[in-house]
Amino acid sequence: MPFKSPITTLKSLVSTAATLAAGFVGVAPAIAGPSGYHVLKTITIGSAKGWDYLTMDSAARRLYIGASDHVEVVDVDSGTVAGKIGDLADVHGVALAPDLGRGFTVNGDTNSSTIIDLKTLKKIGDVRTGKSPDSMSYDGVTKRVFIMNVEDKTATAINASNGTVAGTVALGGRPEFAVADGKGSVFVNITDKSEMLEFDGRKLVAIHRWSLAPCDTPSGLSMDQKNRRLFSVCQNKMMVIMNADNGRVVATPAIGEGVDASVFDPDTQLAFASNGEGTLSVIHEDSPDKFTVMDKVPTQFGARTMALDTKTHNILLVTGKRGPGPGGLAARPNTFVVLVVGK
Repeated sequence: MPFKSPITTLKSLVSTAATLAAGFVGVAPAIAGPSGYHVLKTITIGSAKGWDYLTMDSAARRLYIGASDHVEVVDVDSGTVAGKIGDLADVHGVALAPDLGRGFTVNGDTNSSTIIDLKTLKKIGDVRTGKSPDSMSYDGVTKRVFIMNVEDKTATAINASNGTVAGTVALGGRPEFAVADGKGSVFVNITDKSEMLEFDGRKLVAIHRWSLAPCDTPSGLSMDQKNRRLFSVCQNKMMVIMNADNGRVVATPAIGEGVDASVFDPDTQLAFASNGEGTLSVIHEDSPDKFTVMDKVPTQFGARTMALDTKTHNILLVTGKRGPGPGGLAARPNTFVVLVVGK
């Protein structure tokens, strides 16, 4: 997927964007809504040509941000940049294998993944992927990193311990976000067909393919592994919640406009959708088949990618401002920020 820079401003969102932009100039903290979630603090990173997936290492307290030609590594506790992984080409994000001390970037322009030492942030090597790699997921059961290739409509399986390619999986459509279920299967949103695909992470073969109707263009995906529920966020302003065992859609709660990412927190039983309009949808899992929309938390215009800090239960989002520059849009200085949302 293209970098998640702020989406085109819609007339209906102008007033919201203007209000949320005040967060850049140190206004008073937002008032908590029914869920208790609100913007706790803003971490200014600086500038970025673009940005995409976020990955949080809650134990190490580091947030990894795919930022076009490099990866920003942010210490979320101190609110400072802990390091940068540079000289990358169209990097979308990083899959973390913390049990192995390794990270795997997704480099769109070079059809590759760069292996990173998580302690030193030094490069270890490179692995070839399919064409136009975009999203990624690490499965701790198979010890494999799965990278979704948009142009090839495949997934590349990488053995995380030694960086070798285990094989590929034919997906039959354009993949978006993917998630491992903790039992050896990987689920992926097939965005051009509005389908959910499950494949075997060991055998590298498709197991199930289910319709996500009434979802239109699914992007973000997360999972409640205990209750076997999948949370797909869709461009027609809904979250489609699916039973991962039989493909049955159990709920379709409303979310905001311009969504991209989905997160589920198993400790709080809350599902989140980050919306480019400048809101965070908060949905409570009352039971495996019953869900209640709790809140629509004001964030900031364009904040549509996110990660969960499992230690604090905070949600981390990024956004920034872009304006005219050489060759097109360029990042405005000191507007690229991490928003920390919590109670």
